Amino acid sequence: MNELHGIKPPVEIPFIPAWLGWMLIALAVALLAGLAWLLWHLRDKRKAQIVVPPVPAHVRAKQRLQEALALISQPKPFCVAVSDAARFYLEERFNFHAPERTTEEFLHELRGTDLLLPDQKESLGEFLQRCDLVKFARYEPGEPELRDLHDSALRLVEETEPQPEPETQNPKLETAAP
Repeated sequence: MNELHGIKPPVEIPFIPAWLGWMLIALAVALLAGLAWLLWHLRDKRKAQIVVPPVPAHVRAKQRLQEALALISQPKPFCVAVSDAARFYLEERFNFHAPERTTEEFLHELRGTDLLLPDQKESLGEFLQRCDLVKFARYEPGEPELRDLHDSALRLVEETEPQPEPETQNPKLETAAP
């Protein structure tokens, strides 16, 4: 085992023409590019199929109002949450930019529109002014008054939410009485 052996003869390597080597490399690159494109395309298709329907403005407003009830023991944060819920609802529902304006600016501009009925405008104005008393004038109402503010905002949302269209009966499905 400890003997030295002679040098082995050279191993013959089969001859591959250069153009064939380049062609195999190009084919491999093309296959990889095609596979990458296919995976990208399938991923985009899967993304396109997952469509989450948008939450309607009135549903989102009711959720915000429900969440605001957790703050009812803190008048100022509660009034901020309820007021914001109503303002954001009006912006989403009617495309009326309420959150950026002061109450006076908002009500002045609202008077010139037909977005709400006159009694709804009056009720909204009273609601926003009562919220402003708590938010800016340090007025601390009791829980019954805060619940009344919450009810006013909820009533506005319920009165102005879009109504589903009545379903029409399909005349083909009706059968004649004998």
